[in-house]
Amino acid sequence: MPQNKLDEFYIGYLPAAPAGLGKMVRKVIILLLSVATAAAVILVFNQKPFYPSVYEFGKTRTFEGVLQEQPYPTLLVARSGEVGTLPNYSQYLLVGDGKFGAAELARGLDGKRVRLNGALIYRHDQTMIKITEGAITALDDRSTTLPNNSGKNLGTFQLSGEIVDSQCYLGVMNPGESKPHKECAVRCISGGVPPIFVVKNFAGAANYLVLVSEEGKTINQELLPFVADPIQISGQVVQYDNVLVLQADPKNYNRLN
Repeated sequence: MPQNKLDEFYIGYLPAAPAGLGKMVRKVIILLLSVATAAAVILVFNQKPFYPSVYEFGKTRTFEGVLQEQPYPTLLVARSGEVGTLPNYSQYLLVGDGKFGAAELARGLDGKRVRLNGALIYRHDQTMIKITEGAITALDDRSTTLPNNSGKNLGTFQLSGEIVDSQCYLGVMNPGESKPHKECAVRCISGGVPPIFVVKNFAGAANYLVLVSEEGKTINQELLPFVADPIQISGQVVQYDNVLVLQADPKNYNRLN
C-alpha cells in the first residue's frame, strides 16, 4: 500500500521536533498545567485554616516572678495595677530548649523569686514561656511565700479528647495535633514537656487540661501510648486561675477506636 506521507519521528539531535508532534506535546503540557493549577486551587480553598497560635521565635523577653516547681515548673508573675476580678498572678508554664521540659532548670527553686529569659508561646488563654537563654536565676537566697494557689475542685468528669504536647500545640508547631504530629508529641512529652488533654465541644471550641496523676504528680512516661489517639478519661478537674488540671490514673484511660 503506497504511503503519501511518512510518519513523524522525533530525533533528539535535530534543532526542533516535527510540526505535528510538537503541536501535540504543547497541548498535553497546557492540559497538565491546567489540571495542576485547578488541583492546587481546590486544595487551598478546602484546607482548614490554621489556628492563630503564636510562638515568638527569636523574640526574647525577661520575666521575673515566683517559681512553682510542681507538678510542672510554672512562673507566677504579679499583675500590675488594678486587677479587678482577675487573679493577682499570671501563670506561665515553663519549658526548656528543644523538646525538653524545665524540671532540671527549676530544680531547687520552688517558692523563690527568679529571673529568666524566654520566648512566649500562646493560644487562646493559655500562655507558656520557652526558656531560650541560660538558666533560671534566683534573685536572692530567701524563699517567698507562694500565693494562695490551692485550686478549686470542679468535680469529677468523663471527658473525650486527645493528648498533645503543650509547647507544640500552643504555638511552636501548627497544627501540633493528631496523627501527623504523633511522633513529635511523644518525643516532647517524654522529654518532660507538660502533656495537655484537648477536649472540644460540638461547636469545635476547646478546653485544655494539664494531665497529672490522681495524686497530682507528673505522668509523662505513663501516658505515651495514648498520645494523638482519641481517648476518654474520667477524673477530677481542678482549676488554678485560668489553668485546668485533670487528675486521673493513666491505667484507666480508654481508647475510643
